[in-house]
Amino acid sequence: MKSKLRIISVATFLVLAAISGYYVTQLQFSFDFEQFFPEGDEDLEFFRDFVENFEGDDNFLLVAVRREQGVFEQDFLERFHDFTLSTRDLPYIEESQSLTKFSYPVRTPFAITTVPAIHIDQPERLPADSARILSDERFVHNLISEDGKTLVVFLKTIPSIQLDQARELMAALDEQINTYDFEEYHYLGRPYFQKELVDMQKREITVSAIISGILVTLIMFVIFRKPWGIFVALVSIGLGMLLFMGLLGATGRELNAMAALYPVLMIIVGTSDVIHIMSKYIDELRKGERQDKAIVTAIKEIGLATLLTSITTAIGFASLLTSKVGPIREFGINAAIGVMVAYVTVIFFTTAVLSWFRADQIIKLGKGQAFWEKSMDWAYHFTLRHPSRIALAAVVTLGIAFWGISRITTNYGIINNMPIGEKITEDFKFFEKNLTGFRPMEFAVFAKEGYKATDWAVMREIAKVENHLKEYPSVQAVASITAVYKSINQMMKNNAPEAYAMPETEADFERYQRMARRVPKLNVNVLLSKDETKARITSRVQDIGADSIKAIGEDIDRWITMNTDTSVVAFQRTGTGLIIDKNAEYVRRDLLYGLGMAILIVSVLMAILFQNIKMLLISLLPNIFPLILAGALLGFLGIELEAGVSIVFAVIFGIAVDDTIHFLSKYKLAKNKGLELEPAMRITFLETGKAIVLTSIILFFGFLVMLFSIHPPSVTIGLLISLTLLSALISDLLLIPLLIRWIMPKS
Repeated sequence: MKSKLRIISVATFLVLAAISGYYVTQLQFSFDFEQFFPEGDEDLEFFRDFVENFEGDDNFLLVAVRREQGVFEQDFLERFHDFTLSTRDLPYIEESQSLTKFSYPVRTPFAITTVPAIHIDQPERLPADSARILSDERFVHNLISEDGKTLVVFLKTIPSIQLDQARELMAALDEQINTYDFEEYHYLGRPYFQKELVDMQKREITVSAIISGILVTLIMFVIFRKPWGIFVALVSIGLGMLLFMGLLGATGRELNAMAALYPVLMIIVGTSDVIHIMSKYIDELRKGERQDKAIVTAIKEIGLATLLTSITTAIGFASLLTSKVGPIREFGINAAIGVMVAYVTVIFFTTAVLSWFRADQIIKLGKGQAFWEKSMDWAYHFTLRHPSRIALAAVVTLGIAFWGISRITTNYGIINNMPIGEKITEDFKFFEKNLTGFRPMEFAVFAKEGYKATDWAVMREIAKVENHLKEYPSVQAVASITAVYKSINQMMKNNAPEAYAMPETEADFERYQRMARRVPKLNVNVLLSKDETKARITSRVQDIGADSIKAIGEDIDRWITMNTDTSVVAFQRTGTGLIIDKNAEYVRRDLLYGLGMAILIVSVLMAILFQNIKMLLISLLPNIFPLILAGALLGFLGIELEAGVSIVFAVIFGIAVDDTIHFLSKYKLAKNKGLELEPAMRITFLETGKAIVLTSIILFFGFLVMLFSIHPPSVTIGLLISLTLLSALISDLLLIPLLIRWIMPKS
C-alpha cells in the first residue's frame, strides 16, 4: 500500500472522527409505549379511533403516599390535602383529584348538598369516615389501598406528553413533594416512565461502552502483548463505534430501549474484523513477506471473507425489518449499518495504519503461538478420530433442544422490562401490590341503531358487563358512566353503602338522569362520547403476563357474546395493554419469517461464494444448530419470548455464520492451491482456527458484558447470545469437518 494513499486514508478518517464527535453530542433519546405497538394491526387502528372519541388511557400520573400507622390521622391528612391542592399548579397537569377533595352528594328537604368523604377538621369522625371509605368500591385500590395505609393523588396530564415536558413535570413534582416530609411515596404513570427509562438508556449505553472497552483492552493485551498492536486494534475499534454513533446523530435517529446494544455490538463486530485482518497480516509477515505485500494479501484473502461475513451479519440484523414493532425494526437497520461501518473502518483505516508496522512491533511471538498451533492441531485430530461420537452428541443435543423449544412461552409482563434495583421498579411493584397497577383494560361500548349509550336498555348491559369484570381478582378499578347513576341511587337511599348500584326501575333511572343533567360540573366526556352513541368501560388488570391476560380477555369476550343483548349494544375490548400484548401473536411469525428470509439471502451469497450446492449445505447446517439451542435455552431457563428478546435469533445467525465463512473460505483457498482434503483441513485449523476461537471468546465475553445491565431484556439477550455463540464455535470446529468428510469425501 503506497505511503500517500495511507496518509490520505488515515487523514480522511480523522476528519470523519472529528465530525462524528460533534454529532454524538446531538444524539436524541426517546421512550414511548406507543413505539411497541404492532403497526398495521386492526386492533391498533380501532384503538386510535377509540382515543379520538374519548382520550388515551395513559394520560395520568399517580402519586401514592404511605403512612404505616394508617392515613386517617389529622396532621397527615392536612398535609396530604395541601399537597393535593398544590399539584394543580404543576406544569402539564389538567386535573388533580384525591379522597380529601371528594364529597358525597346528600339530599335534604331543601336541596342537594355535599359532605366531605373525609372530615379532616373533625378528627372524632375519622374512624367512621375510614369504615365508610374502605367499604366503597369506587375508592379502594384507586384512591386508597385496601389496608388504609396509602392515599393516592390522581393527576391527569396533557394528552401524549413528550419527554422534555415529562422531565419538567417530574422535576417540579419532586421539588413539591419534598417540602411535605412524607415518610414514603411512590410514582406511576407515563411521564415517570418516560423520564426514568430514557435515563436508564443513557446509563446503559455509557456503562456498556466502558465495560466493553475495558474487556477488549484486556483481550488485546493478552493477544498482542505489544503497545503498538494494542493501540492499533483499540483505535480501530473505537473509531468504528464513534463513526457509527456520529452517523446516528447526524441522521437524526432517536435512540430507544434497544440502543444499549449498540456499543457492545460495534465493539464486538469491530474486534472480530480487526483480529482476522491483523492475524492474517502477522501470518504473512512471519512467512517472510514484505509489509506492503503482506497487507495486500491480507486484504485479498481476509478482506473478501470479512466483507461476506459483514454482509451476512448485516442481513441477519436486517431480517428484523419484518417485525411490526418500530424499535425492533430500527435496531435491525441501525445494527446492519453499524456492521458495515465497522468493516469499512477496518479495511481502509486499520490496514493503512497496520502496514507501517513489523510483526515484532505489534505482537509478541513465542510460546503463545506454539500453544495455539498445538491446540488447533489437537482439535483437527479429534474430529478425525471421533466422528461417530461427535455425530451422536449432536443428535442427542438436538433432541434435548427440541424438548426445550416446546417449553417456550410468551407470557411476559411489564415488570420483565423494568430496570433492576431502581426506584421506578419498586414503585411499579408497590402499585401492583397495593393499588390498581398500570395495565389498562378498556371496553368500547357501541349503542345499536335506535339507541343511545345513555338509554336504560344500554345502561343495564353496561352494568352487567361491569359486574362480570369484578368477578376476576386480577381486574380492578372498573368504572363507566353507570357510576353517575349508582351515586345518585346511593344518595337517594341515605348514602347506604349497599345502595351503590344501578336503579331498579327504568322510571327511577330516567328521574336520576334528569337530575344528573342539571349538574353543570358533571364531566363525563372521558366515559361518554359527545353524541352519546359510544361509551367506555375502564379497568386495570394486574401484570400477570401477556398470555394470562389474553386468556382472561377472551373469556370475557365469550361471556359478553353469550350474556348481553346484542340487539341493543356491542362491546369491544381495547386499550394500550391489549395492543402491546398483541406483540406476542406477531413475534413468532415475524421471527420465523425474518430468519427464513435471512437464511435464503445468505444461502444465495454462499452459493455465489462457493459455487457448490454441497458446500452450501455444509455452511448452513452448523448455523441452524445455534438457533435451535437458543430456542432451547429460552424454554429451559423459563424466559418468555417477547419482542426485545426475539432479536437474539437475528444476532446469533448474523454473527455465527461469520466463523463458518472464514473456515470454509480458508479451506477453499487451501484446496485451490492443490492440497488434498486432510492437509487442507489441517491447514485451515492451524491458520483460521486461532482467529475463529479468539473472536468467539471475544464475542462470548463481549455479550456477557450485558450481564452488568439493569435492563432485564438486555441481560437475557447477553446471556443467550454468549452461550449460543459459544455453541456456534463448537459447531464450526466439530461439525464442519465431519460434514465435509461425509458429503464431499473426494473433493
